[in-house]
Amino acid sequence: MKRIVQITSEETLSIRHKVMWPNKPIDYVQLPNDAEGKHFGYFKNDELISVISLFVENNEAQFRKFATLKEYQGKGFGSDLLNELMLISAKEQLSKIWCNARINKIDYYSKFGMIETNNKFIKGGIGYVIMERIF
Repeated sequence: MKRIVQITSEETLSIRHKVMWPNKPIDYVQLPNDAEGKHFGYFKNDELISVISLFVENNEAQFRKFATLKEYQGKGFGSDLLNELMLISAKEQLSKIWCNARINKIDYYSKFGMIETNNKFIKGGIGYVIMERIF
């Protein structure tokens, strides 16, 4: 049984840490504005397996810290969660949603109607590009 629901920022931390930056302290995956965000989790049989955080400002949203436990990756769970986030953003009549995508995930985000911008940067030795979807 699957459930996608709003969760607390604290509930996101374990998965963010395990998936994104396991070699850094857990504080590394906390965001200064986590308290202002909306956080969503995908539960499979009551186990939290995927998380994403949404930050809305000026009718635009950025999603951050999108992570799915390794053993559940490639099975569509994260895609279900991201699709739900796109539906929420459209329903709230946001003008745009965007993210800092790891370069190796460009093709993945393209499947959700997101396009690359010319804004690229490196953080922690990893290359990123800003991708966006206009509603």
